[in-house]
Amino acid sequence: MAAAEGIAMNSTQSVSGLLTGRLSALMFMQFFVWGAWNVTLGLVMQTVGVGSLIANAFSVGPIASIVGSFLLGMAAARFLSPKMLMVVLHLVGGVLLFLLPTLLTPEHGASFVWLLLGYMILYMPTVGLANTIALKSFGERVDRFPFVRAFGTLGWIVAGLLIGWAGLSASPHIFEAAGVVSLALGLYSITLPNVQPDAPQGKSLVAEVFCTEAFGLMRNRSFLVFILCATLISIPLAMYYAYASPYVGVVGIENVGGTLAIGQMSELVFMFSMPFLYRRFGVKPLLLVGMIAWALRYALFAIGDGGAGIWAIYLGVALHGVCYDFFFVAGAIYTGTIATPKGVNAQAQGMLTLFTYGVGMLLGSQIGGLLYAQLPEGATVADWHQLWWYPAIAAAVIALLFQFTFKNPAKEAHA
Repeated sequence: MAAAEGIAMNSTQSVSGLLTGRLSALMFMQFFVWGAWNVTLGLVMQTVGVGSLIANAFSVGPIASIVGSFLLGMAAARFLSPKMLMVVLHLVGGVLLFLLPTLLTPEHGASFVWLLLGYMILYMPTVGLANTIALKSFGERVDRFPFVRAFGTLGWIVAGLLIGWAGLSASPHIFEAAGVVSLALGLYSITLPNVQPDAPQGKSLVAEVFCTEAFGLMRNRSFLVFILCATLISIPLAMYYAYASPYVGVVGIENVGGTLAIGQMSELVFMFSMPFLYRRFGVKPLLLVGMIAWALRYALFAIGDGGAGIWAIYLGVALHGVCYDFFFVAGAIYTGTIATPKGVNAQAQGMLTLFTYGVGMLLGSQIGGLLYAQLPEGATVADWHQLWWYPAIAAAVIALLFQFTFKNPAKEAHA
């Protein structure tokens, strides 16, 4: 009997370990695809002579976050299993990735942006679908999810390192590298656990898609202030994603992809510590430190250069873990504490994504484009310094606004 129980236990652990490995591979490829081209796209576009379209190219992600999540993430998921959606979206998306480099020229720049929008509408829902497959596969063992999700960040890091090592940081071939992995992920998704789509909750599709119950949470003043500041801080965030790579290239750093991967490495470190830090310090100190880190990062960019000031560039990139995890990861946890008692956690997280990666980053991409347009042709490091002071000051002002308006009594956090 004891031997039989031991065999059963070992079998369960083996299956559990195998499932963790399969889902880790899923997350690795999911974010490798995105990280392979997103990190240095601004540098590529500046190199091929379409730098004026960087703002538009980095606006498609926020638009796709909204449109793709509504049309595919919510509606289509009612009719197809998450697994089959992953297969279709990554296979079709992989084909589009191979087409994108052919349009990355001054003559076809506008067509490139439109095709990139089409691709991102397909890609963005797969981020949520990958999370859904992992969480439903683990069932009650959701404690395994942070470990699996960390492989997504690792995939982003490896993509940046490989792109930099291969000398492709300024080349349109970054899309082909992403396309290979996208096709591989589409085929690999056939083997994923066959979790079922979400069952309708008895509410209309319109009510679910537009998160009507989640918007009601903003009657909580603290949560309203948080959503407002999260939206505002996403404006300077967008400028980092769009213009960090061309700036790092201008200061003379050759391995741009590898350098920016330092930011994801720090993100990986802080991600594991976030639950402990949240319990130890609470939400307000973490959110405030995150916003201050954004202001500090841009100030470092505004004083760094390719000579004696190169340390400021590297430190600014390395602050990404504090910038991202202390605000966005802590913010997601805080959103859960407010939304879970109301039974609208998924809707609230979707609403947070809508305001940050949607509205905030869309505004940031366009505002960043206006500032970039003010740079002279062949801009020097000194010209770039002037650009970075704008998001530095904006982040500092938002941090002050948050400090004096956000109140989070314990009774509100668990209301």
